Amino acid sequence: MLYATYQSSNDLLTPWRRAAELLERSFRGTAPFWWMEHGLQSLGAAAEMLSRYRLQHDRPDFGIKQVAAGEQGLRVEEVVVRADDFSQLVHFYKDGPTVQPRVLLIAPWAGHFSTLLRDTAATLLADHDVYLTDWRNARDVPRAAGSFGLDSYIAQLIDYLSYLGPDTHLVAVCQPCPAALAAVAAMAASDHPAQPRTMTLMAGPIDTRINPTVVNELATSHPISWFERNLISTVPYRYPGATRRVYPGFMQVGAFMSMNPVRHWQAHVDLFAEMSRGNAERAKSIRDFYDEYFSVLDLPAEFYLETVERIFQEFQLPRGRFTWQKQPIEPASIRNTALLTVEGGRDDICGIGQTEAAHTLCTSIPRTRKQHYFHPEAGHYGVFSGRRWQRDIYPVIRDFIAGNA
Repeated sequence: MLYATYQSSNDLLTPWRRAAELLERSFRGTAPFWWMEHGLQSLGAAAEMLSRYRLQHDRPDFGIKQVAAGEQGLRVEEVVVRADDFSQLVHFYKDGPTVQPRVLLIAPWAGHFSTLLRDTAATLLADHDVYLTDWRNARDVPRAAGSFGLDSYIAQLIDYLSYLGPDTHLVAVCQPCPAALAAVAAMAASDHPAQPRTMTLMAGPIDTRINPTVVNELATSHPISWFERNLISTVPYRYPGATRRVYPGFMQVGAFMSMNPVRHWQAHVDLFAEMSRGNAERAKSIRDFYDEYFSVLDLPAEFYLETVERIFQEFQLPRGRFTWQKQPIEPASIRNTALLTVEGGRDDICGIGQTEAAHTLCTSIPRTRKQHYFHPEAGHYGVFSGRRWQRDIYPVIRDFIAGNA
């Protein structure tokens, strides 16, 4: 019922958004005098704001076409090197002979597409050979593909690391950090030949008992049955994944918006103002952020519920109770993988200390191969995107990988 209601309201608004798009285009660049131009810009801006009142459910393009290499640029091509029903492994292939450290960038599967890490991948590409986990929208996965829970997710990461082989460097951002740590621990316990050389965990919920945020408090405020009853819905019949139970992406983005409603409202007020003034550069910056922010995907219900229960409610990993395929996961098994954790002082999603907790769990990694970096000014997204990521955080990761290659 929840998904059907959302879909019906979205269908109802579609003709109005289409009309607003046509209106905005008709006003663009048509005014002969400055006073008319300003008036039409404001009207066009209003039309665009109406046309933007929507969520996007198809993955945007990464748009990474070139990367700087010395004084020249190298052409970049997205190549899918491995794929199954729920994800694919994308290689950002660079048209050049340079041999660089191989990085597996694990994107969050938490309501947004992997393109959320566009800036992360583009920055890493300057010095690394980058592969990225590209998770699919669960509403487009037929029910015949079966279920996909947290165990399946960890198995997928192990499969990708096995495919890439020894000397791969793992970088996990936000939600996948516990699963990434579990995957590496499972590989270490079995002496897997493709254990990664390094593991970088960025703003991820390893131990959410530490400095809990609003997100963490919500997870512990209700039993898991409440989440299943109120947040899980069924995919409508018009999509390939018809009747699959999912946690809808529109629920996730709504939850994120509710955390900072004033900030998001002001951002859209600013967008209207900048478009009305003809400030294309500033308007583009806001527009690009929300184009990505409002591109959402659904998660398999079992994956979402198991993540909430095992990571955020029962704290299984820091309590030593986490299992994978019924086998205990022991981070102390990790000996040959160097560990870097990264946190931001203004992160309102992952509290300070939650990611650093990985060092306490990984007791067998020598101190000389452990490092923690804390950026006091970085918010959650600033840890992996934007000026602070590019200027301050990325060099730490680059040097850590190079020092443990």
